[in-house]
Amino acid sequence: MQQRRRSRPGAEGQEGPTPGSAADSTPEADPHSVARAIILRQLTSSAKSRKQLADKLAERDVPEDVAEAVLDRFEEVQLIDDAEFARMWVRSRSQTRSLARSAIRRELAGKGIEPELAEEALEQISADDETEAARDLVERKLRRASVPDDAKERDKLVRRLVSMLARKGYSPSLGFSVVNDALGARRNGEA
Repeated sequence: MQQRRRSRPGAEGQEGPTPGSAADSTPEADPHSVARAIILRQLTSSAKSRKQLADKLAERDVPEDVAEAVLDRFEEVQLIDDAEFARMWVRSRSQTRSLARSAIRRELAGKGIEPELAEEALEQISADDETEAARDLVERKLRRASVPDDAKERDKLVRRLVSMLARKGYSPSLGFSVVNDALGARRNGEA
């Protein structure tokens, strides 16, 4: 059985370009259609901020005025919503990666989310939630380790755990507090 191929006029036996592909960016292609196809393809894989989509359009050499018009229209019909994107990003990153507010704030800034929208979204995470997430991270690490009796080894473990928390955006004061509490509880429980 022979497969039928889509062809463009004047291109006998050749398959037509995918919207938004390099072949589609020929002069006769409508830049608005190309921009819409690129945005739809990007949004199909995952939610994106307006800045991420604008960057993708710029990479594909979509004229800036066309990109702005298409992005505005997508916002108008609520297919792009930076506030909702920020709320979703905060929920996801705090739950799956146990990141602290400061780390998530940096990520949102990198994705072009306005500081006011980022702060609104970050209100989902309370100080208690952040402390609890830090405790969970430390407990997970301590499951595989015993609390050393030697003071130097114990200090080394404290530094490693606090550093791990710092990489996830937790403040040093919270890190030391959580780590010392966890080690004290384990030491008392093991004694």
